[in-house]
Amino acid sequence: MANNPSFASTVRGTAVNISTADTSRTSPTSVGTVFTAGTNGSRIDEIDIIATGTTTSNVVRLWLYSGSTYYLFQEVTVTAITPSTSQAVFSSTLTFNNLMLPNGWSLRATTNNAESYNVLAFGGDF
Repeated sequence: MANNPSFASTVRGTAVNISTADTSRTSPTSVGTVFTAGTNGSRIDEIDIIATGTTTSNVVRLWLYSGSTYYLFQEVTVTAITPSTSQAVFSSTLTFNNLMLPNGWSLRATTNNAESYNVLAFGGDF
């Protein structure tokens, strides 16, 4: 165990738009790459999921990809919303204290229904 906390030396923010339906919980095929780990590994502190229009009851899935295998990491349930001037689009923020990706790994995302979402990740490289 380290005596001192480990901080990211290079701050990064990355994003991808996903919109193709993919119902798999084991081997997704329509995947968006949200964040790829740096050479010495990376840390992710926050993930934001923001719809770009109307949503139905849906699920956005977050995956950890080792370079050869997908691991379902988290499912975020989406509520049905028709945005307007008095109703904002669906959004969700996830925060982490210990989400670390080794070199060669990445964070990826899929949507169960064919709806458009921006998925953003904020963290940094070691």
